[in-house]
Amino acid sequence: MVGPGRPQIVLFGSSIVQYSFIDGGWGATLANIYSRTADIILRGYAGWNSRSALKVLDQAFPKDAVLQPSLVIVYFGGNDSMPPHPSGQGGSHVPLSEFTDNMRKIGEHLLSLSDKTRVIFLSPPPMNERQIQVVFGDAMRGRSNELCRPYAEALLNLCREINVKGIDLWNAIQQQDDWLNTCFTDGIHFTAKASEIVVKEILKVVREADWKPSLHRKALPNEFPFDSGLPNSLSLSDLELTRNKKLEPPPPGPGMARL
Repeated sequence: MVGPGRPQIVLFGSSIVQYSFIDGGWGATLANIYSRTADIILRGYAGWNSRSALKVLDQAFPKDAVLQPSLVIVYFGGNDSMPPHPSGQGGSHVPLSEFTDNMRKIGEHLLSLSDKTRVIFLSPPPMNERQIQVVFGDAMRGRSNELCRPYAEALLNLCREINVKGIDLWNAIQQQDDWLNTCFTDGIHFTAKASEIVVKEILKVVREADWKPSLHRKALPNEFPFDSGLPNSLSLSDLELTRNKKLEPPPPGPGMARL
């Protein structure tokens, strides 16, 4: 292990997670934001569903590990919501009830890792069905918003049941202007614009969560802080707090409710 020790933030999920470290991706942006304060660890597996994740949960997140993550951000559901394969064999489809049960087990396992391990679930986002057909052809036949939406709704309901923070990507992305044409590279995976939405939603949850200790980037100490000692100069800590300011949503004003 490289020292000194930092909080670990693990991204766990399917291709939405695996591809999050491309240029402008949400995982890469989080790694940049937390570059002096926490380690962002990628555990993304393209093509996986919640059933696949459950099979390796004990290996990916062993309960006897010396160091447990401070935060795990989880995404599954898009592949689960695909229609069953016509042959009835294989495929990514997981029935909604099983998906919900799998995600419950994943959440409960992660919460049990330590008293200070926090969990955020990302809901399945919408998709551009026409773009999927153009890019993938029959390989993704049947993948649709109509089938995916119940999985997003079920996951957010589950979050409220098991005290896990949930991020509603289904609606957050659709609130953007021209989202169908600006948020996807292939109808499924995120452009830099969509990734920026994901990052802002994550930072909002982390900032507003009543977690002790806080995992907000401004609450974590900068590793090996440096000050040039020059009068009227910005310290490194000041620079770290300001360079990603555009991604921080403004705090609620007087009388504004927090969701």
